[in-house]
Amino acid sequence: MTITPENLYKKRREFMKIGAGALISSSVLASKLSAFQFTNDTNINKLQISDEELATNYVNFYEFSTDKRKAASLAQNLNTQGWKIDISGEVERPLTLSMEDILKFPLEERIYRFRCVETWSMVVPWIGFEARRLIELAKPTSEAKFIKFTTLFDKNQFPDQDALFPTIDYPYVEGLRMDEALHPLTLFAIGMYQKPLKPQNGSPIRLVVPWKYGFKSIKSIVKIEFVKDQPKSTWELANPREYGFYANVNPNVSHPRWSQANERTLGDFFTKPTLMFNGYEKEVGYLYANMDLKVNF
Repeated sequence: MTITPENLYKKRREFMKIGAGALISSSVLASKLSAFQFTNDTNINKLQISDEELATNYVNFYEFSTDKRKAASLAQNLNTQGWKIDISGEVERPLTLSMEDILKFPLEERIYRFRCVETWSMVVPWIGFEARRLIELAKPTSEAKFIKFTTLFDKNQFPDQDALFPTIDYPYVEGLRMDEALHPLTLFAIGMYQKPLKPQNGSPIRLVVPWKYGFKSIKSIVKIEFVKDQPKSTWELANPREYGFYANVNPNVSHPRWSQANERTLGDFFTKPTLMFNGYEKEVGYLYANMDLKVNF
């Protein structure tokens, strides 16, 4: 049995007090970074981390607005007090987790490439824990083949959800195959840049799947369901010709309206070639062996 050192326990308790109910209070947390206990990423690949101001103010969060900068502004009023994540479906242990429960998972920093289907990219130092840790806690049965994730639905907080003609159908839904979700690279993130997530970046908890296009990394999660059948994701339902279930970064498969061969990193003027699986081919390529990636896009 491992006993947590008293000083680390107290710091974790302090972070829970200042951050669990209201992780959006970044101004308060800025002076309390020592409370964020996590293992640092050594960045062995020497990735150039994107400017924090750009990464936190150029976002896709349609629930607030289709305008990236306006979405960041409107998101500041998001209330995450008393946030709960319901876990259900084909599991032995259905759970409802609070953010206090989430903070019990061992946190670590992961510096990942992030690639949007719109062809812009960035490199983000996330703070979170491997998704498989939560999955193992729920104990999925042999019937669980996929995981379905759902974003908060709250018309009082999300302007586009309350619009006469919403941009997309809500609540936002995404999904992963079980082996994708269990992969060590798949992360539940609660922070970035050594701070709790800002609301526009998916506060208080989001998914991060670095080898897929950004829309797969669903924000502000309130529901996780283990299911037998492949779930239909929001963009797949909106336009199946343009957005597939897998959404793996692939420079060889163009979006019907634009090429995916190149990308522009936030803050850069010139484009650069897009890497297969966003640079994680060695780690995840085996998951899609013998699949036609032009069909299963």
